[in-house]
Amino acid sequence: MKRPNYATDKVLKQFIKNALEEDIQDGDHSTLSTIPKDLVQSAKLLVKENCILAGVELAEIIFKQFDKNLKIEKFIKDGETAKIGDVAFIVTGSARSILSTERLVLNCMQRMSGIATLTQDWDSRLIGSKTKLLDTRKTTPNFRVCEKWAVAIGGGTNHRYGLYDMIMLKDNHIDYNGSITNAVKMAKDYVKKSKKKLKIEVETRNLEEVQEAINAKVDRIMLDNMDVATMKKAVKLINGSCESEASGGISRDQLKEIATTGVTFISAGALTHSAKNIDLSLKAAM
Repeated sequence: MKRPNYATDKVLKQFIKNALEEDIQDGDHSTLSTIPKDLVQSAKLLVKENCILAGVELAEIIFKQFDKNLKIEKFIKDGETAKIGDVAFIVTGSARSILSTERLVLNCMQRMSGIATLTQDWDSRLIGSKTKLLDTRKTTPNFRVCEKWAVAIGGGTNHRYGLYDMIMLKDNHIDYNGSITNAVKMAKDYVKKSKKKLKIEVETRNLEEVQEAINAKVDRIMLDNMDVATMKKAVKLINGSCESEASGGISRDQLKEIATTGVTFISAGALTHSAKNIDLSLKAAM
């Protein structure tokens, strides 16, 4: 699949640089003390758990950034199903380089594959509906690019990437302003003055707030922690005037029923904060 536009070369280069510096600092002394400088070897990425594989492209970028002479032969692509015993790729080159990048590659791929696997499982519950599954900003600090990329690999849809690319007026914004009407007016004035192309979403907690958000003419209304019956009424009130998003403590078992309400999106922080890492290993290919 095509790499998301937020996973730029610049962003990934900085992420990898910081991660390697954190791990290696003044040297990988285990490797430097035992592995000859000119030793060339291969290692295979072994899948030890059925999953949707993610992070293959990132692994190649990590290897190449650390040592441009490393060569990667790929057998499974991002987003493809991998089974126990499969070999996703073989990396060949400096044994020192392979060993020094091993843990960063595995940390990224194990986490990303867990998120992609969970996302595909949840997204499969929405087949036959028009509702799309969204992630949230409930991500690991400094690892968001990988976690949101993994959601996309798993078939989910990325919500806003950060605070800068959309205006989302949540309960605290509204409470500090006194009302949805006041908060939206200020947000629209800000967008006009700053000349930024930013959509405005408003979090609502009841049908009265939904109606107020409709009157304020926002781009999307979030239905926060509402039961299914209330969501149905809210979607009927909205009547296509803007997008709608179900959010707040969403579980896998609720997805199909929530989709029947006709909401445009269902957002779930669980995709990133509750995914289980997938067991992968980088083993010497002798």
